[in-house]
Amino acid sequence: DSASNGFSFKGIKDYLDCYRSGKLTPSQVAKNIIATLEDCDKSTPPLRAIVQWDQEQIMLMAEASTARYKNKCTLSYLDGIPVCLKEEFKVVPYHHRVGTVYLGTEPETEDATVAKKLREAGAIIIGVSNMHELGTGTTGCNPNRYHKTPRNPYKPNHFTGGSSSGSAAAVAAGLCPVAIGTDGGGSVRIPASFCGVVGLKGTFGRISCHGSLPLSYSTVSVGPICTSVADAAIVYSILAGPDPLYPYGLKQPKATLSDMCAPDLKGLKLGVDWAFFKACDAEILCICEKAVEHLQSLGATVVEVSLPEMEEVRVAHVVCILSEMRDFLNPDFNKHFQEMNLETRATLALASQFTALDYITANRQRTRNMRFVREIFTTVDCILTPAVASTAPRIYESDLLTGSSDLSFIIRSMRFMQLGNLTGIPGLVVPIGYSTAGLPIGFQVMAKWWDEAVLLRIGLKLEQFRHQTKKPSIYYDVLA
Repeated sequence: DSASNGFSFKGIKDYLDCYRSGKLTPSQVAKNIIATLEDCDKSTPPLRAIVQWDQEQIMLMAEASTARYKNKCTLSYLDGIPVCLKEEFKVVPYHHRVGTVYLGTEPETEDATVAKKLREAGAIIIGVSNMHELGTGTTGCNPNRYHKTPRNPYKPNHFTGGSSSGSAAAVAAGLCPVAIGTDGGGSVRIPASFCGVVGLKGTFGRISCHGSLPLSYSTVSVGPICTSVADAAIVYSILAGPDPLYPYGLKQPKATLSDMCAPDLKGLKLGVDWAFFKACDAEILCICEKAVEHLQSLGATVVEVSLPEMEEVRVAHVVCILSEMRDFLNPDFNKHFQEMNLETRATLALASQFTALDYITANRQRTRNMRFVREIFTTVDCILTPAVASTAPRIYESDLLTGSSDLSFIIRSMRFMQLGNLTGIPGLVVPIGYSTAGLPIGFQVMAKWWDEAVLLRIGLKLEQFRHQTKKPSIYYDVLA
């Protein structure tokens, strides 16, 4: 619980306080959200964060939660909390379109594991959120008829980042304090950073991917996008754990939040590869260096480390993720090529140039980097980097009509993300400030496999570094 001056996002605790005190019921909040969803579809430009929602479904979940509060038998800290899930997940009764016009022709009849867990926790699923078509880009630009490009709540003429674009926009705009995304190349962390909210990419396999489209089976992790680190910890603790339907996470150690609320960071060693760290815009570097000093002032030791072969990481990650996507989408590429966005076609066409030899070489590189990372984590607890090397780019009129394809931006936006996706280590991004243009700037902490607890511990302290939170220009207070 933090005392705030000026604006602060409404988080899980604010909702729980309203429900427990009787000031508001989940049903009243749900009605406010429905009115808000209607409003953001009509606004100019439309926010396009939530792309499918159903008033009746929302009210059913809210009324059940209201009854539980009345009878004092709530299910979890998420009971009555509004959440949305990226359209990559199956959520009953919505269409599982995954950002396309051709998938999910029928309403879904089975929930993804994360949707099921959220329902069991009593959360109110307010709908499914927008995404970059098939998760193939980092801007969130999606010109097709069902989706349209979501807007950054801080600056509506800028992108949200992708591919979990609508999830980050929904949280930053106050539609819900919790959203779920997937991250195969920064797809949770990039939009969270661009929209000024918190994003956690769990260790590979930590949170079940069952029921999401298996676009890339070796690089994708699931994680929450929230208004605060504490909220990310709550959602993580509810969603993490083995799922018999998802083999990659079966042997995981128990998820804990140990030492998360320690008063300081004494005893922690934070690794920084300064040459790598500095490969970002000057404005971002300046504030990120100050954030490192802030962590030092709380008792942590900063240790210089060398992250070897980062250029090879970049290439190996691209070869792995695109080869797997191209393989999975082979029937779609042949059958639905004309219905795909231009950028998706170009990306998948590029992917078809990779050979089996490229894929094998990339996976050997992955093994090398996992060994390097394991060695680094014998000397430090975490690796620190900026979140994204630049702030959210501008949206141009042509982007809204034909989409956007800027390879140099994609490479730049994923620079600090790819190590986590290639090796499977967890990463947390926390907003730490704003550019002179008023766009959010984020900071990233990565830890060894299964050690999300140390990320959350450091994340809580990073939040104290940001002395003010600026109010997004599109913001709805559904508790007002």
